[in-house]
Amino acid sequence: MEHDNPADTVFITGATSGFGAATARCFAGRGWNVIAAGRRADRLDALADEVGPRLHPLVLDIRDRPGMEAAVAALPATFGRVRALVNNAGLALGTTPAQACSLDDWETMVDTNIKGLLYATRLLLPRLIEYGAGAGIVNLGSVAGNWPYPGSHVYGASKAFVRQFSLNLRCDLLGTGVRVTNIEPGMSESEFSLVRFAGDRDKYDAVYRGAQPLQPEDIADTVYWVLNQPAHININSLEIMPVTQAWSNFAIRRE
Repeated sequence: MEHDNPADTVFITGATSGFGAATARCFAGRGWNVIAAGRRADRLDALADEVGPRLHPLVLDIRDRPGMEAAVAALPATFGRVRALVNNAGLALGTTPAQACSLDDWETMVDTNIKGLLYATRLLLPRLIEYGAGAGIVNLGSVAGNWPYPGSHVYGASKAFVRQFSLNLRCDLLGTGVRVTNIEPGMSESEFSLVRFAGDRDKYDAVYRGAQPLQPEDIADTVYWVLNQPAHININSLEIMPVTQAWSNFAIRRE
């Protein structure tokens, strides 16, 4: 389906792999202009070569506030009419218990999943408000923000922040026409898990073996659907899991 306004732009963070890259392909393939932001220039250049002139690669680290401010201020005019922001950049590091994990990993998750999302949101809000009705923000949360599990500690807490921040944004943006959605995926197969396991392919493969997890394209299609609802509709939140995933029983430590 072709997009009806070729001047509209979607700004996607974490676009070098996984959900972000799939979302960039999805929107560009349907006629949107795409600003694909991420840290790895080679990945972004390859994506631009694949997608074509509708994609503007933007090399940045969302944790770098001055860099983010400069990058948003310098967006080219042809990509300046931002209708949508997809806050996708985020990560989980490790699955060890809180008492044994790295404090550096905790800081990295907070800086990326919370502070980076805040920077992108605040800096793009004036453009989204200027666009008005039909504009939208999609935040990539997680089922980990709703349901606890061992080893989730700061990752799950950061996604709970994303959920509440999304709801609070809806309150502040009432009357602007800007919509806010929190998408909360469950088990998903992407580079995200390889990063979490510090590149350990055996652990990565073991998680997904026979599980039929969500794929990046599943989430990209969902993001597209959310942002292309009629302008009077806001999808507040969507929790999405593969059919093969459900909740476990409460843990009980018996003496």
